[in-house]
Amino acid sequence: MVVAWVALGIALLALAYCVRHGTLLLYGDAVAHLHIARRVFDSITPGYRQLGSVWLPLPHLLLIPFVWNMAWWQNGLAGACVSIPSYVLGCAGIYRLARMWLDRSAATVVVAFYGLNPGLLYMATTAMTEPLFLAEMIWALLLIVRYESALTAPEKADESTASRFLIGAGLVLVCAIFTRYDGWIYAAAAWLFATSPLLTRYRLWQQNRWRGQVAGAWILFTALLVAAPALWLAYNAKQFGDPLDFIRGPYSARAIEARTTPPGSSPRPGIHNMHDSALYFLKAAQLGAAPLPLGKLLCWLSAVGTLAALWAFRRRQIWPVLLLWLPLPFYAYSVAYGSVPIFIPVWRPFSWYNTRYGMELLPAFALFVGCLLAVLLSWLPRFRLYALLASLLLVVANSVVLLRSRPLVFQEAQVNSRSRIAFETALAKALLGLPAQGRILMNVSSDVGAVQQAGIPLRRIVNEGDYLTWRDALEDPARAASLVVALDGDPVSQAVQRHPEGLQLIKVICSTGQPCARIYRGFSR
Repeated sequence: MVVAWVALGIALLALAYCVRHGTLLLYGDAVAHLHIARRVFDSITPGYRQLGSVWLPLPHLLLIPFVWNMAWWQNGLAGACVSIPSYVLGCAGIYRLARMWLDRSAATVVVAFYGLNPGLLYMATTAMTEPLFLAEMIWALLLIVRYESALTAPEKADESTASRFLIGAGLVLVCAIFTRYDGWIYAAAAWLFATSPLLTRYRLWQQNRWRGQVAGAWILFTALLVAAPALWLAYNAKQFGDPLDFIRGPYSARAIEARTTPPGSSPRPGIHNMHDSALYFLKAAQLGAAPLPLGKLLCWLSAVGTLAALWAFRRRQIWPVLLLWLPLPFYAYSVAYGSVPIFIPVWRPFSWYNTRYGMELLPAFALFVGCLLAVLLSWLPRFRLYALLASLLLVVANSVVLLRSRPLVFQEAQVNSRSRIAFETALAKALLGLPAQGRILMNVSSDVGAVQQAGIPLRRIVNEGDYLTWRDALEDPARAASLVVALDGDPVSQAVQRHPEGLQLIKVICSTGQPCARIYRGFSR
């Protein structure tokens, strides 16, 4: 509880700073997450279909009570209402996890490294999903470890406690499955670790020394992990006609990469190369967790700390912590074969894109460096106090250096938002100067921030999320809405070129690095 309250205080300080400097909505994805949550109840065709097919639904469902407030939707504060509790839970969870093997002092170093990371603190003020997923990773692992601990001594095994922990882990993993696709692989690997103790203690079943309570919990645990992704596949099949629409649909990562990659351009780094993909992901993780000269050292210390932990605590259910390294092979494969590029400023193409994915190794860095510290201090007890104080000072210094040089994820958000925010602000001003009645035909997949800034209810916007209404509107733009906003090259612009009759151009908004927007007057409706 002390850790949770301290984490909450730090997060609120970060929020106050970010609100003052207007950084809550720098990420375009944060704007999109808020938009998806809002359109579930505020759109021409509200309902759960508005959750879409690509991003998983839990973050948006959690945002709904907060985006109901128009002001919180406009200024991005709704996102912090979900991410800050996630950050607090992550800090409390990693401290409790470290205490499974480490004393209070070493666990404090672990949670300080995790909780004082400036990149994570910035993410905790936004509507991004990283803080939520990290908390789910940590708590699922903690509950799996607690479950195995309850089965350590078969003669004294506590079936009731073990069952509760296993079912709790299943519920957290279901949340992870509905948060990010990483959670699908994480849940599958966690299932293996949860099943292993039952297999190694099969003789207890033969001797009838377990009455089946754990077996029942395991069956429920398995059913939860199978049902969650199956439900998402069924939803995609029912709503969009393809159970794999999130992989191969028009808004999938594969389709976006195909649309945005210029013909004849050089292949992106890591494509079809697991080795290079892993290196890019590791480098992004290093740059987000330590200053550039110390990134490799941090990785080596974490790797050695992993081996030290597996050896020193081998009799204390340490093996499930290997789950914390799972993001490395997952993203190595995703970058190589899943149309998920990662660009970092120190390697080709020397830009920022998806650097936040590296943040998923932050719990591994924190825990295993702490384990290495604990093992080393067990050999040098005389220097324990001095070493712990020095470690805390190093952690604080590391965070200060990262903060002064600006966190990697903040740099990405800032660099990639400059032209977008300038354009959306200009478009929002133009929309505010027009009549506040009637429908607006507009493609909002890339520039919904303009509508958000203008505070226009989404039920006035005929957009691609309205499906049948959208399709009919593109066949007769002038009659579909009183205002038509066409961005160069988007479906509305193409519809205007096909059906210009009845439309009157009233304003053109152009901004460097963005397509021009043309606003037409249609028939009032």
